[in-house]
Amino acid sequence: MEPLIQADHLYRYYGKQCAVEDVSFSLEPGQILGFLGPNGAGKSTTMQMICGNLAASSGQIRIGGFDILEHPKQAKAILGYLPDIPPIYTDTTVNEFLNYCARLRGVPADRLKLSLDETKDRCGLADVSKRLIGNLSKGYQQRVGIAQAILHNPSVIVLDEPTVGLDPIQIKEIRNLILELGQRHAIILSTHILSEIQSTCTHVQIIHLGKLVLNDTTQSLEKKMQASSLLLSTRQTPQPNLLEQVPGVVEIDCIDKNKFRIYFRETLNPSEQLAETIVTAGLGLLQLTPEHRSIEDIFVEHTQSTAPVAAEFA
Repeated sequence: MEPLIQADHLYRYYGKQCAVEDVSFSLEPGQILGFLGPNGAGKSTTMQMICGNLAASSGQIRIGGFDILEHPKQAKAILGYLPDIPPIYTDTTVNEFLNYCARLRGVPADRLKLSLDETKDRCGLADVSKRLIGNLSKGYQQRVGIAQAILHNPSVIVLDEPTVGLDPIQIKEIRNLILELGQRHAIILSTHILSEIQSTCTHVQIIHLGKLVLNDTTQSLEKKMQASSLLLSTRQTPQPNLLEQVPGVVEIDCIDKNKFRIYFRETLNPSEQLAETIVTAGLGLLQLTPEHRSIEDIFVEHTQSTAPVAAEFA
């Protein structure tokens, strides 16, 4: 099955400034991708390129098999987009606005009412459908923004900061909606709320200084956070399989040439045997210390460097 989104080697320059550098990833049906990064990292630029609102300086984007530049109408027909500021007309009612959007999207006349009713039900807008959008709360306005992005039943949905400025109850409602949408669509979700990634996404990417510095599944991240870890430094570089064979070791990340993060099962701490293995091999043990990390720690680790190196763990 071809991915619904296929981005290959994307670059975007503003003058001489490279805002996005060699970004590649894919997304399949049923996957929800959490897109993280500090302000100015290149998130919004990447998302605008994916949606066809901004042309890439080089690289290729395919939506449902259609090149976004060569076949923009076909690609955008199966794509829904909610920018960070919802594109809503506050002087119209919910019904008027969604009807207008549906006609722009080419929803057939014989399916118009059904599409509108289904979308309002999915987004919890049925009870406010006759009210002016400008009189709705921030949470309901966000719902209207999501509704306009999904009313034509697109295969791909891109949501840029969908819960920004919402209260905890509204955030929970929007998260539940995203989870429901994710069962039938491929979704890209940009957010600064790290707990949102854990609760809604199947995959995580972090962009920093225009480069992807992490591409992982949330399941893998949870595994790394739940497992205890050790920081190991040696004077000489060990053979790749030497440390993996130590009982209890779950996974190994190479931080630097001779520095490693060792994940292990909490019921089987390999510290003593790791030390013995390093010493026996004559590699020179410099550091072996315990470590516990959260998703915030992982985010900071990948975004504090001024010269990131792309890494993929999936």
